[in-house]
Amino acid sequence: MLTVTVLVGNPKADSKTLRVARTLTAALLRGREYEATEIDLAGYSEQIFDWSAAEVSALNERVASSDLVIVASPTYKAAYTGLLKAFLDRYATNGLSGVVAVPVMTGGDLTHSLAVEHTLRPLLVELGASVPSRGLYFVASRIDEVSALVDEWVDLNGAPIRRAVGG
Repeated sequence: MLTVTVLVGNPKADSKTLRVARTLTAALLRGREYEATEIDLAGYSEQIFDWSAAEVSALNERVASSDLVIVASPTYKAAYTGLLKAFLDRYATNGLSGVVAVPVMTGGDLTHSLAVEHTLRPLLVELGASVPSRGLYFVASRIDEVSALVDEWVDLNGAPIRRAVGG
């Protein structure tokens, strides 16, 4: 069975970013069986910098052993959040080798829409993840349209992701 992890680096729990990532996961894998885990890093912010935190180490292992990881962050200063970066810094180079990743970023408007390609994608590649499609940038003010907008993105970008995870 396909193992999927939704990893969200928004410092606010249960955020719009998490909602977009959940919607994307469901749309990408519609009709497939999969086991999904959500990691909302807002709940682990006090442990992220404690390298001995067993709970965070277990989360890192879960991400690294996934077939597919949806990595989502709001856009802060034209990049991903420090919370997400701190979590990903726990991996060695190629620590996500064998994992297919989809970078997702949310933001206030399209001004920073290339941040997903210029900041988050290279980080995932540096960690060894395969990133077979463009990332998804979602304008947060359009959250009421999330299903339709994500479906449109999946129609354009979903095929290489599905191929990469065997389906």
